[in-house]
Amino acid sequence: MSIDAPSQQGTGSEATPPSAARPTAVTSTSSITSIISTVERLRGTFDRGVTKPTAWRIRQLKALRALLIDNTSDIEQALLTDLKKNPAEAQLTEIGFVIAEIDHTLKHLRQWLRPKRVSTPLLIAPSSAHVVKEPLGVVLVIAPWNYPVQLLLVPIIGALAAGNAVAAKPSELAPATSAVFARLFARYFDSNAVALIEGGVDETTQLLAERFDHIFYTGNGRVGRIVMQAAVANLTPVTLELGGKSPVYVDDTVDLRVVAHRIAWGKFMNAGQTCVAPDYLLTTPAIAAKLGALLVDTIAEFYGSDPVSSDSYGRIVNDRQFERLVGLLEGETVVTGGDSDARTRYIAPTVLSGVSRDAPIMSEEIFGPILPIVTVDSLSDAIDFINAGDKPLALYVFSESKTTRRRFTTQTSSGALAFGVPAAHLLVQSLPFGGVGQSGMGSYHGERSLAVFSHEKAVLSKILKPDTFNLVYPPFTQKKDAFIRGFLRKLT
Repeated sequence: MSIDAPSQQGTGSEATPPSAARPTAVTSTSSITSIISTVERLRGTFDRGVTKPTAWRIRQLKALRALLIDNTSDIEQALLTDLKKNPAEAQLTEIGFVIAEIDHTLKHLRQWLRPKRVSTPLLIAPSSAHVVKEPLGVVLVIAPWNYPVQLLLVPIIGALAAGNAVAAKPSELAPATSAVFARLFARYFDSNAVALIEGGVDETTQLLAERFDHIFYTGNGRVGRIVMQAAVANLTPVTLELGGKSPVYVDDTVDLRVVAHRIAWGKFMNAGQTCVAPDYLLTTPAIAAKLGALLVDTIAEFYGSDPVSSDSYGRIVNDRQFERLVGLLEGETVVTGGDSDARTRYIAPTVLSGVSRDAPIMSEEIFGPILPIVTVDSLSDAIDFINAGDKPLALYVFSESKTTRRRFTTQTSSGALAFGVPAAHLLVQSLPFGGVGQSGMGSYHGERSLAVFSHEKAVLSKILKPDTFNLVYPPFTQKKDAFIRGFLRKLT
């Protein structure tokens, strides 16, 4: 799922430098030369028109589909190595998710690419007008580590469908997955049009110094600012898929047992390292006590009495993230979980109660398997608390009250709003996925992915005779003045 890391968090763009300026040093001269020559090769391919035919786009999408199907076991093993991700979860949130996106795109691509006719005003009749989608050129996709398959490949689907050449930068923090794709991309794709660049800070720095026609970054806000700063040099448009503290609100109109299952699924998937995971829970004290007990039962049902031995539960990506998360537990009241093992980077699925609104854990996106329960006095109190912070990537509401649902819809702002289930909005390919404010800029998935990597070009055609434009040519007489004023009023 679409899913990135917080500002305190290492993402695929942890490989990005602390400065957006052209680097003074990278790993080696050969790596600089390689990146420059790779981008030049991609540019040359695009300029020759290789990527523009619809047939080429379809071939590349089918090649990506074949890559995933032919190498499923290798990709599943890589995800297991990087994140201890269960193969079933890998299918749901990574491999199968991407294949479904490809199939949806292939099914609708020709329809999406058709020119769209629009009407023209009487002043320029007879004439015709339409909008055509044209590719942007050479695009850069920078992916994070937490869903290293989905968040690398779904943007690439849109970029290829739109007819672009693509430079792809996987995360060095998911090295096994990065290595698999480095081996497979050249085998399945047109290597003159699609290139994968492995590496860390230095390689990403060099990539950001090159000229691209669009940069698509998934990661944290700190690096997102660096990406935007780099893009300014070439006036390159950017899409930023960031994170944020996604709240959950629960009232007394719902079946709390079902709610506990839904919340635990969304929160502890991928060991909580999901940008749309429920970050914290808001509810009244009475519901908090009941829901806390039900979450204890649900976690045991999902992962057993000792989750460390469950093959359905993942691990924290690296030592730095592990230490950060363990530090957030200090001084908090644990309802369940709280256990950790630094050697294996295991943190148990954890629920906290009585969490203060100004506690350290409430000051940053958690991005791990820790769920704080914060009590509120009322619906209004919950809405006010949410609105006092940055706009979240997602907001989840469990309520059967029409009034409550309407108030969340009209009185809050978030990248997405979901009633009754967390994270599942990503499975709806016709819904745009993206953030707002601090949680991101731009959206994608389905047809939106095509739009992100396309320019909508206006095309107007008007015959030369009869020349009806003589009604607006100088000199401007009283009659022409009256005509122009009357015509413009009719346009409004």
